[in-house]
Amino acid sequence: MEKSIIIIGGGIAGLSAGCYGQMNGYRTQIFEMHNKPGGVCTAWKRKGYTIDGCIHWLVGTNPANDFYHIWKELGALPGQPIVNHDYFLRVEGKDGKVFNVYSDLDRLEQHMKELAPEDKDVIEEFIRGARKCTRLSLPIDKAPELYSPIDGLKLMFQMFPFLRFMKKWSKVSTLDFSRRFKDSFLREAFFVGFAGDLSDEFSIFFMFMTLAWLDQKVAGYTVGGSLEFARAIERRYLDLGGEISYKSPVTKVLVKNDRAVGVRLADGTEHHGDIVISAADGHATIFDMLGGKYIDDKIKGYYDKPSLFPPLVYVGLGVKRTFADVPFSVAGINFPLDVPVTIAGKKRQRMGVHIYNFDPTLAPKSKTVLKVQFNTDYDYWKKLSQEPERYKAEKEQIADQVVAALDQRFPGLAAKVEMRDVATPLSWEHYTGNWRGSYEGWMPTTKGNLAFFTGRMSKTLPGLDNFYMAGQWVEPGGGLPPAAMSGRNVTQIICKRDKKPFVTTIPERL
Repeated sequence: MEKSIIIIGGGIAGLSAGCYGQMNGYRTQIFEMHNKPGGVCTAWKRKGYTIDGCIHWLVGTNPANDFYHIWKELGALPGQPIVNHDYFLRVEGKDGKVFNVYSDLDRLEQHMKELAPEDKDVIEEFIRGARKCTRLSLPIDKAPELYSPIDGLKLMFQMFPFLRFMKKWSKVSTLDFSRRFKDSFLREAFFVGFAGDLSDEFSIFFMFMTLAWLDQKVAGYTVGGSLEFARAIERRYLDLGGEISYKSPVTKVLVKNDRAVGVRLADGTEHHGDIVISAADGHATIFDMLGGKYIDDKIKGYYDKPSLFPPLVYVGLGVKRTFADVPFSVAGINFPLDVPVTIAGKKRQRMGVHIYNFDPTLAPKSKTVLKVQFNTDYDYWKKLSQEPERYKAEKEQIADQVVAALDQRFPGLAAKVEMRDVATPLSWEHYTGNWRGSYEGWMPTTKGNLAFFTGRMSKTLPGLDNFYMAGQWVEPGGGLPPAAMSGRNVTQIICKRDKKPFVTTIPERL
């Protein structure tokens, strides 16, 4: 008789676990709190416009990258166009100077040397780091938890040429690296472009990897955006025979004799299964659904002093204009403000805008969606939400300031704005359950023990059997590939425990 798996959360990790569970003969059911799939990989409609909430670049959009194989298994790229941008970002200065972060490393190196010839040595060191990462490939076919001693030796042999490189650069922050530039404009623009106000300890290694992927054209944008990407995986899951229940938030993991046996929903109904996988928020899973009973000092330490991606204020605008004169880019334009703006109590001297002129599916003909986002303080918004009128007024004030600032950069824009929408960290928390509104979970910093590629956490909890976790809270580094990979890896671990081979299939329509 086939075993049943209950999966908490219908984001990319939960859908992945469901797909691979179905491929391997398990009967799976997903319970999702929202009314649509994707979790943080989502979008929402306002007045005929679609505001995208996730994908800027997706690793694995080209067969040259190993992740492409996983996306094929999940049916995530069913023939939709892929855009490979020539620009990652454009950083503008007050004196008319512009730092174009090109996706092509040769072009980027030439441009940086033209901007600051006196920084030739530092520029070449930076480009060498990114080029080194174009040769870095991590094995993803097998769950690391299942590595044999021979597998470990093979990995060490494969990674040996990169170990010193990774150790060195994972400990260098983008801020510290930017300080090496003599040219004042490049020094500022480099930090703004590659870290912004994420963290003074944000690792430069993350940017090496990002630029390497863009240079290789293996990390494009999927036309249609995040929600359509998630819906493609949902279709794959349903075609495989899986079941998904929306508007079904889980409040408790049912445990009997230290074995997970099912879940209780907010409506009081209980559902039982042989195995439970939580692909939901890590904090909610461990401390709410399980009451904090299955933790150790290591897990407690992660959550006591978290290093998280900061939550966002997210402003979406629908504009009656094409922006045909603006080059397509991964992350848009960052420009100085003539008059500083105050967003959620913090003064801002610069603003970044992402112009979705490369995806006609997100707006009516001859119109465009724009997105402006600011890192913000969760506690500020949590306190403000206790006074609904002030909370609403703050959102309107932010939208007013953003439109006015964009009108300075793009004269006449204000009169053509047809839609305004402001999401706060509480929006993320409400719709996705993400702890403190953090959209990518743990941040890869130079000081943390959850560094990019090296900070994998256990997918089980101490003392609890038949229970697993998947998603960004156990695969630090953020983004969709680790989320999908964690669902795949968890299924491999379950198959190993059940002494059955792990198998995958490719959907026929691909």
